[in-house]
Amino acid sequence: MFPAPAVSDEVRALVPGFTHVVVEAHGLANGPSTEESSALLDDAARRLAGRLRGRAPHEDPHMAAWREVYTAFGSKPSRTRNSAEALAKRALSTAGLPRINLLVDLYNAISVAHLIPVGGEDIDLIRGGMRLVRATGEEDFVTVADGAETVEHPDAGEVVWRDDLGVTCRRWNWRQGPRTRLTEKTVSGVFLLEGLAPVPVAEMEAAAAELAGLLEKFSPGARITAHPAAGADRGGR
Repeated sequence: MFPAPAVSDEVRALVPGFTHVVVEAHGLANGPSTEESSALLDDAARRLAGRLRGRAPHEDPHMAAWREVYTAFGSKPSRTRNSAEALAKRALSTAGLPRINLLVDLYNAISVAHLIPVGGEDIDLIRGGMRLVRATGEEDFVTVADGAETVEHPDAGEVVWRDDLGVTCRRWNWRQGPRTRLTEKTVSGVFLLEGLAPVPVAEMEAAAAELAGLLEKFSPGARITAHPAAGADRGGR
C-alpha cells in the first residue's frame, strides 16, 4: 500500500480546514485519449456549466476559498490559478479541455465536473512518499522550459507537494512537474482530490468514488482503493 500523503503542521496552521481524499490504483492500463475519454471530458464541461449557472469559475465558493489560500501563502490567484479553476476556465472556453492521455482525461473529467482540484502521480516514480509542506525556497523543481529540462526553486513559504527528490507540484496544485506525472507507461497511480470549506467531505468522497469507478471501467482487473477522507475532521496528519 502506498503511504498516506503527509500534511505538515505549517500547512495545517495556514489552512485548518484542508481535506484530501486519495484513490490508489495498481494494474492500470494507460494509453492515448480515446473517443470515450473525450466524451467524458465533454460531459464534465456540461456538468460544470450546469453547476455554475452563468457564473465565472472563480465566483464559486470553493474556488473563492482556494483564491484566499493562494493569497495567504503569497501567490497571486488571478495569475497562478489552482488546477480546478484553470481547468474549469478552459472547459468553458471555445478551445475546451485538453486531451492528454486516458488516465489524465479521467481525473480531469472528475475535477471539472465536481470543481475540485485533482492530481495524479505515478507511484513508481515517487521517492519516499508525498508531503505537503511550506517550501524553504531551496528545493529543486525539475520542469521543462522551451523544450529543455530546467530546475526552478519555489518561493520561500510557498505551499508545495514534494517527495525525497524534490518538489513534484508547485503552488499547492498549480503546476505539476514532469518527473512523476502519469504517462502511457504508468501502471500504478495515486490520485489526490483536495478540498477546502465549504465543499462537504461527502462530496469529496463521492467524487473519489466516481473516479474509482472510471478507473475500474477503463482498466478492468485493476486494484482500486478509495481511501477515507483525511483532514481536520477526519483524523488528518
